Amino acid sequence: MPLLTVLALMALPFVEVWLMIVVGGWIGVPWTLAVLVSLLVLGVAVLRRAGTRAFRDADEALRSGQQPRGGLLDPLMLMAGGVLLIVPGFLSAVVGLLLVLPFTRPVLRWAFAGWAQRRMRRMQERMEGEFLAQGGRVPGQGPAGASAPADGPGPAPTSRGRVIQGRFEPVRDDED
Repeated sequence: MPLLTVLALMALPFVEVWLMIVVGGWIGVPWTLAVLVSLLVLGVAVLRRAGTRAFRDADEALRSGQQPRGGLLDPLMLMAGGVLLIVPGFLSAVVGLLLVLPFTRPVLRWAFAGWAQRRMRRMQERMEGEFLAQGGRVPGQGPAGASAPADGPGPAPTSRGRVIQGRFEPVRDDED
């Protein structure tokens, strides 16, 4: 996956230049430049407003000692959208507009929350698997990663993990 990301980022400038040439041939060079400049101005305005609102909400939250009202995802999406609108190009402008428009942000917020939950679940399962492989016990789970608690209702577990049998003999310093 990182290789695809690197290749996509390397291809992005070429795609943007190609789109500028296509749009310039379709509507003319002066209109293309006018659209790009207007997108830049829009991006600066969005970035200024989002930054001002984010700092105001953060200041208010710090003064009251509570969480920010709207959360952090909306100001971050607005700021990222503003930056993408400032970057010259039509593909980045489309993505920036998707992040900035108020009726697309809830859908993007929902998609991001679902992606983050899936990623956190996979990371938790991987970490629990590594912990169990090292002989640890995950709190709230039975032996070998079972989903039912070990002490809860249901059939009694047949094994509680690895058991090391032996005896303990204290070491005395005077025997050396």
